[in-house]
Amino acid sequence: MSKLFVPKGYKPSLDLRETEMGIQMIKDFFQQNLSAELRLRRVTAPLFVLQGTGLNDDLNGVERAVSFPIKDLRDKRAEVVHSLAKWKRTMLADYKIPVGYGLYTDMNAIRSDEELDNVHSLYVDQWDWEASISREMRTIDFLKQVVSRIYAVIKRTEFVVYERYPQLTPVLPDEIHFITSQELLDMYPNTTPKEREDAIAKKYGAVFVIGIGGDLTNGEPHDGRAPDYDDWTTPTPDGHKGLNGDILVWNEVLGRAFELSSMGIRVDKEALLKQLKISNKEERKELYFHKRLLNDELPLSIGGGIGQSRLCMFYLRKAHIGEIQASIWPDDMVKTCRENNIPLI
Repeated sequence: MSKLFVPKGYKPSLDLRETEMGIQMIKDFFQQNLSAELRLRRVTAPLFVLQGTGLNDDLNGVERAVSFPIKDLRDKRAEVVHSLAKWKRTMLADYKIPVGYGLYTDMNAIRSDEELDNVHSLYVDQWDWEASISREMRTIDFLKQVVSRIYAVIKRTEFVVYERYPQLTPVLPDEIHFITSQELLDMYPNTTPKEREDAIAKKYGAVFVIGIGGDLTNGEPHDGRAPDYDDWTTPTPDGHKGLNGDILVWNEVLGRAFELSSMGIRVDKEALLKQLKISNKEERKELYFHKRLLNDELPLSIGGGIGQSRLCMFYLRKAHIGEIQASIWPDDMVKTCRENNIPLI
């Protein structure tokens, strides 16, 4: 049986027509406001990149990228992106985008190793964004400022959805709560990371968990992070480590924490070398992206991804991401959804 959660008594708040209109409205409004809030220029993104460049996102380091040979390049292999975490940083350099400004793009990806459930799909769509920063901006306070600005866009969009569909009452708190992954472990020491996220998200409604990728005092990371984009080793003034994190909100339909964004200040040269060593990935120093970073050819930056279907799913109170996007699902999941009033597109 597939990993499917069926909310008791679930009934969609919107029909198919209203849902499609809502998706378009949310995507148009959110990206325009995100662009204005963070001063981001829209750029066109690739669906695939060449293997062996180090440009693709490695996610947790175990997921396989979908790949194919290119006839006109003597069967060199390309791979469909997982995300554009590293590609964006090269574009900041190539477009010569100054400090305080950045770029964003519509990222479409295929993650064939994803475990399919209510919120995970083979198809991933997100706004990938990246901004140039100075050395002085590589602080936890600056990270929190950017998170708060993104959260303000999330709040504005929620109000616009409510104006169009009054039955979708706003639920987000006025402010997002900040907590480190170590503080979260200290609060809930005998729980899994997901259980800790559920507890803190339910308590505050919206949280940003700081410091994801490095080992905590229990010898385990809160969650996995590739070693070559987010900085998860730099110490912060409060004694913790990590300049990255996740934006989580409480999803009442699913009764669980709901990740909307993964983001962070990116590695500088020193953090890259440290994290490659910790992860036993030092051979990556010879790849195209890593060479450019180590040769000081890429700017310092902050960036992340914001899930488009995830946002729409949250705002429109949907129980399954397949109510927002067209994808492929296990037969038993399709059957169970049909029987429980969950209309997959």
